Amino acid sequence: MKLAIFGGTFDPIHKAHLAVARRAADRFQLDRVLFVPAAHPPHKAGITHAPYDDRVRMVELACQGEARFEVSRLEEGGRRSYSIDTIEKMQARIGPADELFFIIGADAFAEVRTWRRWEDVARRVRFIVVSRPGHLYEAPPGVRLERLDTIELPVSSSEIRRALAAGERPAEVPEPVWEYIFRHGLYGAGVAA
Repeated sequence: MKLAIFGGTFDPIHKAHLAVARRAADRFQLDRVLFVPAAHPPHKAGITHAPYDDRVRMVELACQGEARFEVSRLEEGGRRSYSIDTIEKMQARIGPADELFFIIGADAFAEVRTWRRWEDVARRVRFIVVSRPGHLYEAPPGVRLERLDTIELPVSSSEIRRALAAGERPAEVPEPVWEYIFRHGLYGAGVAA
């Protein structure tokens, strides 16, 4: 089996995340893409804008109907969410013949040497690096990686949060996710009467 971990804060998840996962699954014949929302991301000082359970639920809603997509609570809990811990938990659940990939943006991959136990991470996975215009990166020696050049998807979660707070309905947010955000008053979006 070919499986990819796709981690992130998903705060909120948007259509570009889904497009990247579909493209990676198609190009590398992945059997499953495992979306792993970070509970306490170390790279963002543990700051998220929506609670963990809400972010997991939004990812579940966004992935509905996608047979190759699965949502995981591997990073649930009070500790920081380090990639090596997630990878080790995942490897304990899969077979020795299964291949584990790790989907990551070029901007985050450029900082891979700063990760906790990054060399262990590099030994255990093959990276799928999502290239973005203007983000140059170099692969450290011994790192196995595949490049995934994405279609131009100029969208970011921070821009979506700003739009939601301004009362807008961003087209980049899948409909069931937007309804959830609105119903729960996340990111400053109004709560339905």
